[in-house]
Amino acid sequence: MAAADPNSPIRADRRWEAAAADTGRDGSAQRHHAAQLAHAQKLEAIGQLAAGIAHEINTPTQFVGDNTRFLQDAFRDLLVLLERYAGLLDAARCGTVTPAQVGEVEAALKTADLDYLSAEIPLAIQQSLEGIQRVTSIVRAMKEFAHPDTGEFKPLDLNSAVENTLTVARNEWKYVAEVVTDLEPNLPLVPCLPGEINQVLLNILINAAHAIADAIGDQAGDKGKITIRTRRAGAWVEIRIGDTGSGIPESIRTRVFDPFFTTKGVGKGTGQGLAIAHAVVVKKHHGTITFESEVGRGTTFIVRLPLDGPRAEAGAAGEEPARSAC
Repeated sequence: MAAADPNSPIRADRRWEAAAADTGRDGSAQRHHAAQLAHAQKLEAIGQLAAGIAHEINTPTQFVGDNTRFLQDAFRDLLVLLERYAGLLDAARCGTVTPAQVGEVEAALKTADLDYLSAEIPLAIQQSLEGIQRVTSIVRAMKEFAHPDTGEFKPLDLNSAVENTLTVARNEWKYVAEVVTDLEPNLPLVPCLPGEINQVLLNILINAAHAIADAIGDQAGDKGKITIRTRRAGAWVEIRIGDTGSGIPESIRTRVFDPFFTTKGVGKGTGQGLAIAHAVVVKKHHGTITFESEVGRGTTFIVRLPLDGPRAEAGAAGEEPARSAC
């Protein structure tokens, strides 16, 4: 039997099929690795926020509990007073009121302290309602923030996404920064993967809080500022998240979006936050993510998303997606 010709079309086709299969396996492995990294980042963020969210829920829950116990005691005193008044009323109808009955009513009236209860009960009710509303808003924000993506692009209210992110991450920024929002009221809905865009906003917000914390150091009482602004820019929607941290040195600006790059100490993050944000915005949504930074004054990250969805060319904004700007 004649030896097979290594240059025959059949052998060439098989080599091409093998190479294509290897390429497909490599691509699948890369996608799987990227998905694992994204999942790890989400788990890191959830773990980072869990204690803070618990604290945010615990605080209003505590004063709702305190107010409820106060109302319980107040009701008990008022119930005794009402019973004394009912007894006095029955005696008055029969014309048998005694000094002892009058004394019991006066004693109950003094114990109840109506002037105090008249002032404090409405406040306790108002505070309790506010506390319940606070817990409700946190739970709603968590639900919307953590809602799993189905892989389909959906219209998203970016203003609502910003507010939800601020709510779930409040414990991360409230001790180091004041937050100022400037959200365009009539911002159009943007087609996107809501869960992934929420993650982008969270990553940038936490980075801003950490940058400010590093800048103010141990200066007790000092706070920086985080400014979040949304605007429509032609066929795009733009989100700017600025901080008054120490800024990004020129020498590392080209590496900010690189996987695993971080300036934080060991155990303070995987360095995947901005790399994942870049992948989500640029690769999945065909948007852009850039930043402006001045050492000693702070950094502003700018996220732009196309209003006609991920099929829009990123270059339609005037430039190719940039990895950094100064």
